[in-house]
Amino acid sequence: MTTPAVVPFTRPDITDAEIDAVVRALRGGWVTTGPAAAELEDTFAGFVGGGVEAVAVSSATAGLHLALEACGIGVGDEVLVPTWTFTATAEVVRYLGATPVLVDVDPVTLNIAPSAVAAALGPRTRAVIVVHFGGLAADTAGIAAVTRPRGVRIVEDAAHALPSTRAGEIVGAAAHSDAAIFSFYATKTVTTGEGGMLTTRDPTIAARARVMRLHGIDRDAFDRYRRASAWEYDVVAPGFKNNLPDPAAAMGCVQLARAHAMRDRREEIAATYLEAWRDLPIELPARPAGADLHAWHLFTLRLRPDSETDRDALIQALAQRGIGSSVHFIPLHQLTYWRTSLRPEPDAFPVADTVFPRIVSVPIFSAMTYDEVDRVADAVREVVR
Repeated sequence: MTTPAVVPFTRPDITDAEIDAVVRALRGGWVTTGPAAAELEDTFAGFVGGGVEAVAVSSATAGLHLALEACGIGVGDEVLVPTWTFTATAEVVRYLGATPVLVDVDPVTLNIAPSAVAAALGPRTRAVIVVHFGGLAADTAGIAAVTRPRGVRIVEDAAHALPSTRAGEIVGAAAHSDAAIFSFYATKTVTTGEGGMLTTRDPTIAARARVMRLHGIDRDAFDRYRRASAWEYDVVAPGFKNNLPDPAAAMGCVQLARAHAMRDRREEIAATYLEAWRDLPIELPARPAGADLHAWHLFTLRLRPDSETDRDALIQALAQRGIGSSVHFIPLHQLTYWRTSLRPEPDAFPVADTVFPRIVSVPIFSAMTYDEVDRVADAVREVVR
């Protein structure tokens, strides 16, 4: 029997334009942070709009760390974090000696809700990290209405949310938050292989992030080496090493120009799945209201309690048909480090504990062929009962 061709869970959408841009960057002589990174920052700020500043970083994890540090988060502080997220969202809180406080999520959107934030606020709460799960924008404005009177900062984990909108506003405009952080990791809607971007309307946060991303030096390498006094600099803080190199940034400039077209293709794939599976015993992903945009970084399906199909059996059946899948996420409170270090109450996360055994992420990426989409659609229909 011939083994079916694999439909991977994800595949980067890279064209000759990205390859040519990387080659130009390499031939230009700047292989660390330089003119391409500066161009990506300027272009990204314009893409988001709202008067934001953009700071290119080595990863979204680095961006979250820099944002919290710029907000003054430190030892003794608490930061609210949804349990339904990747571990990086919480680990950056630990980097600063602060404590993440895990919060359950909304049963429909799997985003953190304003009511949950209000219930979790405590005397030591200094910040909330809002995750836009799967590319569906969370209610950051509603959360801000709860936190602003308490002086609690908001940082958006927008790793999934390029480009997403809520109430007509693009995620990253930071109208209701102190900063938003995007990921350019290989699986994301826009990729540079590794990398990320911090956006903020607060010039003090932007300035601090720029200094701290490169050893606490008051001038970046590109600025120093295009001047005669290249050797002169000062160290004003004990910084980190979080800068984005130019070859990656050059690729990012091309990817960003294609961002809306790639999102449109993801939307088309999502529409196919939504129609193909509407009569199956599954819960399909929540969609945005009105004309707002869903980035569709992920497409998750949740097996209903009346389904005869087991989640792990579904994953195995898809694999046997040559189709990749994944699970987003293992809730943080179920992972060994967070369970043993934070010791949350065992019944504190009813939504996450109910959803986790029933959720599967299936392939959705802009480079998918029509045949691959049909194979996934047909396979799920064959297996789910």
